[in-house]
Amino acid sequence: MAAGPLSGKAAMAPRPPLGDPRILLATWFGSGYLPRVPGTWGSAAALPFAWVIAAWGGPSALAAAAVLTFAVGIWCAGAYIARSGVLDPGPVVIDEVAGQWLTLLPAAAALEIWHVAAGFALFRLFDIWKPWPVSWADREIKGGLGVMLDDVIAGIMAAAVLYGLMRIAAGL
Repeated sequence: MAAGPLSGKAAMAPRPPLGDPRILLATWFGSGYLPRVPGTWGSAAALPFAWVIAAWGGPSALAAAAVLTFAVGIWCAGAYIARSGVLDPGPVVIDEVAGQWLTLLPAAAALEIWHVAAGFALFRLFDIWKPWPVSWADREIKGGLGVMLDDVIAGIMAAAVLYGLMRIAAGL
């Protein structure tokens, strides 16, 4: 493997072992190593944590957890990039965790299954579709911050749509 980071994602890049706590967190306890759609697996793995955090401390606890995960994620994603040599490694899904938690903020006061399902679908839509400014962050910001930032922006955008849908549903 080349010494410098590869552009984009590489299918044959080495998978750093989960014994390193930074790698364990970057892959959200290994969920990023599940086959085919690591971002979807990471988003799904974030949901039970979101439910527990919101049930325990409401929206403020979920927001604090998302901010902390964003900060820790920059460090962990950077470590994964350094170990794998890939600029935006697919197995790094801590960014999906932070984005998914931000998406669920409008619903965190009274989580209902449809809130969670809609929030999951909306976050995956914005994360995959990458409308501006998500696409800008994905393209222009590099390193651990770049890995994290596009998903945080996608999460904020998905949260806005979820909030709107919840308001519409409450008026029915």
